[in-house]
Amino acid sequence: MVRPGRYAIVNSAISSEDLEKEVARIMGEAGTADYLEGVAPFETGSIICGIVTRIDKDDVIVDVKYKAEGLVPLADFLDTGFPKVGETVEVFVEEIDDEAGEILLSKRKADRIRGWERVMDKYDVGDVVVGRAIRKIKGGLLVDIGVPVFLPASQVDIRRIADVGDFVGRDLECKIIKIDKERRNIVLSRRKVMEEAREQKKSNVLSGLVKGEVRKGVVKNITDFGAFVDLGGIDGLLHITDMSWGRINHPSEVVSIDQELEVKILDYDLDRERISLGLKQVKENPWDEIESRFPVGCRVKGPVVNIMPYGAFVKLADGIEGLVHVSEMSWTRQVNHPSEVVSVGDEVEVVVLDINKDKQELSLGIKQTEENPWMQVVEKYPVGSTVSGTVRNMTNYGAFIELEEGIDGLLHVNDMSWTKKISHPSAMLNKGDSISAMVLSVDQERKRVALGLKQLERNPWDNNIPDKYHPGDIVKGTITKLTNFGAFVALEDELEGLLHISELSDNKIEKPEDVVEVGQEVTVMVINVDTDERKIGLSLRATTGADPEQIKREILEKAQEESNSGEATREEIAKYTHTKNEGYIPGV
Repeated sequence: MVRPGRYAIVNSAISSEDLEKEVARIMGEAGTADYLEGVAPFETGSIICGIVTRIDKDDVIVDVKYKAEGLVPLADFLDTGFPKVGETVEVFVEEIDDEAGEILLSKRKADRIRGWERVMDKYDVGDVVVGRAIRKIKGGLLVDIGVPVFLPASQVDIRRIADVGDFVGRDLECKIIKIDKERRNIVLSRRKVMEEAREQKKSNVLSGLVKGEVRKGVVKNITDFGAFVDLGGIDGLLHITDMSWGRINHPSEVVSIDQELEVKILDYDLDRERISLGLKQVKENPWDEIESRFPVGCRVKGPVVNIMPYGAFVKLADGIEGLVHVSEMSWTRQVNHPSEVVSVGDEVEVVVLDINKDKQELSLGIKQTEENPWMQVVEKYPVGSTVSGTVRNMTNYGAFIELEEGIDGLLHVNDMSWTKKISHPSAMLNKGDSISAMVLSVDQERKRVALGLKQLERNPWDNNIPDKYHPGDIVKGTITKLTNFGAFVALEDELEGLLHISELSDNKIEKPEDVVEVGQEVTVMVINVDTDERKIGLSLRATTGADPEQIKREILEKAQEESNSGEATREEIAKYTHTKNEGYIPGV
């Protein structure tokens, strides 16, 4: 206890001389020496030495000299062990209460300060220390290196750690990256130590790389395109295409995190520090003996493992797949998508069509396992024979007639009528109609059968029409259709003639509808009958013009000249009948 008195002076920094002067100032000359006997030359916040005089229930009493005693909580000795009476201890002066006559001391704070002093004297920034992680705190860990210091969570490991609390209780090797002596603050980094060690390992690995060698590694990360494998200081990329000789959809089907693998060094770039690894290359390549295992022409069964818009992949063996293109799925059907024929998991029989060993590609066929029905089409449907079928589909140019399942014939619009202009097959047929037609040709290679409907009847142009219609004849008809080059006139059932725009009027006109309209009855003159092209040329101006008789004489004279000479060509007839380059369409 401090001796009672109003003038207790506690200042460990004041000298003896200054102390005497200060006491003299306060008390005068009298009693100075007697007072100094009880003055304690220390202050709050200082560390002093004292002797344990006794131990109470909750405190340890320490004689700090100068006729003063202080109290140290007994709990301060839990970590270091309880003291004995007479033992000298270092304590921290926390508070001096002159009125109560007490000095409050702390053994724990004194030990901590001395520990910080020792640590700061011993270590510097950049030094490597080993300490035990004692507690998880906000933002990281407390690590004991003689005193508790801070290890930020971002500096615990190279990789992001989900819970740094998992490191509590472990001895960690760290580097000091910051020291603040005034605040007694030290910051550590375990990551720096790991990175430096990794760099050293990386340098050793890179300097010893050899293409083709097999090394052990640990899978550290998995992505959609592959996996990164730690070779002992540096990561290499194991691409998904180099994981298996067979098909895989994701790298996780083959490897897992922290799995140890044997991989082959495929390639490396020292400057960019990139290494390409192979897992499948460690095993035997099943494609090495592909030609002997699956020769062209052989039949083999396998499951459908994948379907793409252009075909289906069939597994023949581990690491060996082949493609059945949509064009190789059916002899007769037009397959738009493989799913129309097969599904994933189906067991199918295929024929090996082609092998590309370098590209590791197999071409397979499903239709080749069946007889090609087109090989029998020539025999079943000879040219000139009459066949029956059903109208399956129609286009602008004709109708497809199903002769049997998978075998269609094309009935072109030009082969539907001898005399009638057919613009669309729907003018004569309906989908689903059953009809008879004549086989005009069979192209086995291109899988085409040409059919004709008009060929079942006698061609009226052979006799009837040429005998009935002659140049100069006046006939009646009905306008059935207007075009940019003229109008078609129905002379009788399924017989039309062309009234060219130049023959509509003596005057120049821009379009046929300026003179005629569909459904109008007209009286016209026959100006040309072409049996080869099956056309009849007509003239309206010859019956309605200024001098019809003169026009008729000209037509007859011209027809007579061509008949006598026998030299009139089709081009000359077309020119005479319809004027040059005005839209005359052969075959109409």
